[in-house]
Amino acid sequence: MAEIRVRNTNERITGEANVRAFLDKQEVLYEHWDASKLPAELQDKFVLNDEEKATILATFDAEIRDLAARRGYQIWDVISLSDATPNIDELLKKFEQIHTHTEDEIRGIVSGRGIFIIKGDEDTGYFDVELEAGDVISVPENKNHFFTLMDNREIIAVRLFIEKDGWIAHNVEDPAFAK
Repeated sequence: MAEIRVRNTNERITGEANVRAFLDKQEVLYEHWDASKLPAELQDKFVLNDEEKATILATFDAEIRDLAARRGYQIWDVISLSDATPNIDELLKKFEQIHTHTEDEIRGIVSGRGIFIIKGDEDTGYFDVELEAGDVISVPENKNHFFTLMDNREIIAVRLFIEKDGWIAHNVEDPAFAK
């Protein structure tokens, strides 16, 4: 279950109803998939071949197609990140730049953990959404954010896109952000 930390107050928000209410106010979609559907042999495997990625997509096909139909997504894939990922540190540096997109950035976490850091409304400022298996989040287009891994540095997520070329990051300098 996702948890939130508001950076300027260090307030923590827990519990599905509270998390959902907070994210709704910030115009961030939050849903939950049944991560226990993931085949046992893939639950803690963070280096995946194409067949294993296809198995993940097939496992969550109904959820993906439902979300795609409601929100206009055209394509989807699976991303897996861990210390075994080639050039993981360079890749994370790219992810950890504040940026926006011209379409929503959506992730369905099927294994592992990660954090989206998102700029909320003026009163809230930046907040962390700590995600784990089963959490589905969509950061709205043109909203400042970035993604990083948690201390375990392992995640598998389904990504959905509207544009066939996937999303393109537009880096943003924001003096309001403090790590």
